[in-house]
Amino acid sequence: MSDFFFNVKYGLNHVLDINGYDHVLFLIVLSVPYVFKDWKRVLVLVSLFTLGHTLSLVLAAYNIVSVSGKLVEFLIPITIIIGAIYNVYTGGENEKRKSLSVLFFTALFFGIIHGLGFAREFTMVFGDAENKPLALLEFALGIELAQVIIVFVVMFLGFLLQTLFRFSKRDWVMVLSSIVIGLVIPILIENSIF
Repeated sequence: MSDFFFNVKYGLNHVLDINGYDHVLFLIVLSVPYVFKDWKRVLVLVSLFTLGHTLSLVLAAYNIVSVSGKLVEFLIPITIIIGAIYNVYTGGENEKRKSLSVLFFTALFFGIIHGLGFAREFTMVFGDAENKPLALLEFALGIELAQVIIVFVVMFLGFLLQTLFRFSKRDWVMVLSSIVIGLVIPILIENSIF
């Protein structure tokens, strides 16, 4: 049972680690255009991101896929900046008009990229685990819980600002996405492959 809690906690810490805040930035960008009534769509998006993240960990843990760490560390901030620029460009327009299949595929694909960034550490920590698939699922549960916490906080802050302080949804989406862009640019420069 202690392995279960260790693995779940490890997943939670992976997302909530202050030194690895790129995961949090991506979740902010993913969830900022939504309000509480859209919780089902956001939960599906977050879960697809976790599925992609887990899929890439499985492929790496069993030596099926190996990608240059430098390339992945460059692609992760690219995924964040693409999402943030898209949010600024659309300004939080009605999300219901977006094609669900494109949004879902994008969340899954970006999850794969983010998972590849953690694959080496995951293999080092869980490579000798007796039951690697179970450890992976428990780790994924921790990731999912942490992501739901972050998404809830973002949506709650959006609710407060839009309800109590009368921020428009457009302003909330554009300001928060612009802040994320400002935080991601140094990460992008630091991890440049050029």
